[in-house]
Formats: sequence, C-alpha cells, structure tokens
Amino acid sequence: MTNLLLAGALALTAAPADTIPKGFLLWEKAAAKKDDNPETNWTVNKRATAKLTVNPCDKAKLASAGRVAARTIVYTSVPDFQKSEQVILYSTKDQAALALADLKAALRTCGSVKSEGSEYRYSGKVVTLGDEGLAVTGQNYAGRKPAIGGERAIVSRKGSALVVYSQAGEWGKPAAADFAAQTKDATKMLGKICAIASC
Repeated sequence: MTNLLLAGALALTAAPADTIPKGFLLWEKAAAKKDDNPETNWTVNKRATAKLTVNPCDKAKLASAGRVAARTIVYTSVPDFQKSEQVILYSTKDQAALALADLKAALRTCGSVKSEGSEYRYSGKVVTLGDEGLAVTGQNYAGRKPAIGGERAIVSRKGSALVVYSQAGEWGKPAAADFAAQTKDATKMLGKICAIASC
C-alpha cells in the first residue's frame, strides 16, 4: 500500500502543471503596481498562444507546438527601451526541446533583415544554463559596423519549460556584459521552475 501511494505521489510530481500560478514570474509584483507615468507601461499576457518574445522571423506559431501554459510580461519605456519575461510550459520535455530547436532554426533562416542603409542581424550562442541555453543577439548594423539598436536575450530550457528574458533598446557593439541582467533573472527562474514543470 505504501509503495502504491509513493508511486502515485511520484507520478503527480512528474507531471507538468497546466497553469502558471499567479505571482510565479519574477516581475509580476512590479507589473501589478499602479503606474501613472505616461512614458512607461507594463503588460501581462496569460495566453498560452502568446508569441515567443525572441522571434527572428516574427512568426506567431514559432515554438508553439505542445504548449500547455504561458505567461508573458513586457515593460516598455519611451523612447525605445523594452524588456520582457516569458515562461512557457510544454506537455513534455521533448516538446520544450523542440521549441528551442525551432528558435535555433529561425535564427538561421532569418539571421539577416536588410533595410535601406542598414541591416539587422541575429545570432545565437550556446550557454550553460538549465538543461540547454542560448544567448541571442539582435543588432542593427550600418555596413560592417554595429549601429544603435538591438536586443539581447537569454532563452533556456529546463525540463518541460522554456524561460526567456530579453532587453531591447539602444545597444551598441555586442558584448558579453549585455546579458548580465537577463542571465541573473533566468537563473532565478530556473531555480524554481521545477515546481511547475516536469524536470
């Protein structure tokens, strides 16, 4: 009888949640505060279908297969700063791994977007974070020189979850230090994600 109860308990803990508890994300408390500043804004999206916040090809369906829950928080500040926090739960670890693979493929497919006088380039570098991680750089270029404007994101999978922390704004030449805040937040989230994900 004891073995049966133990097996049942293990089965329950192994299954991923189909919701993300209120207050689970790192920025939810800040996003819930009243903000009277017309130049800043918080938005919270609880839909599982929310677009992946790091999305080189700007595809609504990128990394969407197998999702069971998601929460996305975006902070914007005039004139051009934005940061986002996104936690996505998938039905299985394999689905989450496939989602990260889809992002890597998108980085290759849409690695360069040209416009008049400039080119926006994406690149990804493998980082040791969670079960697998990726540091994504988006950067505007004028010829071969980095111009003002870009984004820096950390995307990491742990078990059946994907966590994304991104900042976009007046970035210049890419540097490792650009990822410090995003890595710190991702590490905090990965430390507790197994409470709701299958790890």
